[in-house]
Amino acid sequence: MDRVTPHLSWIGRRLLLGLGQTAAVVLFIFALTEALPGDAAVALAGDQPDPARIALIRETMGLDRPAPERFADWAVGLLHGDFGTSLVSGRPVTGYLADGLGPTLLLAGATLALLVPLSAGLGVLAARREGGPLDRSVSALTLAVHAVPEFAVGVLLATLFGLWLAWLPPTAVGADPFTEPAVLVLPVVVLLSRPVCTISRLVRAGMIDAMASPYVAQARRYGVSGARITWTHALPNALAPATQQLARTCDWLLSGVIVVEALFVIPGLGTVLIEAVAARDLPVVQGMAVVFGIVTVAVNLAADLAARRFAPRSEVTA
Repeated sequence: MDRVTPHLSWIGRRLLLGLGQTAAVVLFIFALTEALPGDAAVALAGDQPDPARIALIRETMGLDRPAPERFADWAVGLLHGDFGTSLVSGRPVTGYLADGLGPTLLLAGATLALLVPLSAGLGVLAARREGGPLDRSVSALTLAVHAVPEFAVGVLLATLFGLWLAWLPPTAVGADPFTEPAVLVLPVVVLLSRPVCTISRLVRAGMIDAMASPYVAQARRYGVSGARITWTHALPNALAPATQQLARTCDWLLSGVIVVEALFVIPGLGTVLIEAVAARDLPVVQGMAVVFGIVTVAVNLAADLAARRFAPRSEVTA
């Protein structure tokens, strides 16, 4: 009981911190959108807006009300699941979220499902051949790939495999990612390219330290098999720093998905966000930003919990 109480106390503090971070994200998003240049009412009024029409639009949209009052109404709506209404189409923002969520979740889920085993496998493989040709080759390859921006990787892969060789669709135009998964192959490879390099190098470093630790030496003296030592004893301890990096990778995926969806014309949340920014549809932009912010807070909280589980003696910053 004495050992469980500090753990529960840490979880409680971390949850409270997560709630505070979420509230700060909501306030920060509203402040940023308020600071954007231009006027949404002017944009909606047309190329040659009439001042009277602009005033009517501002009144209809509530833009003539004080910012604190509009923020209070918006925050209360968020608590009830109401993200507002599009200024351009009049549709609820939740409708935009529902339309783009499926393709984005499919793309991000496929990336994460492949990221963990690929990174762990490469890291363990390099660590078991430390200093050998395989280890040097993997390290050089991951360093080179990590240096290339994902946009350049995407253009290169789309040109090579989509246009020249015609093995895969270069874009998702006119295709449904759920019924034609081939359109996701190149986007997933692009999203995997940099995170696999980073996480596999962390796993390699952690495995080398773990394999040189006293408990691994003791396991060898007891006759424990090499495979069991690697996967059961050494790998869990090597995953603690990699778990934190995986959380940062999930944060990066939020921006990476926007770039990749725009590049391969995938109708996900990233595409919806780009179109909303272009149309200056502030409620949609705010709704997307809130979703991305909440996901970031939740992912980092899960990473802290996982890191504490893999390395319970280590202190995790709350």
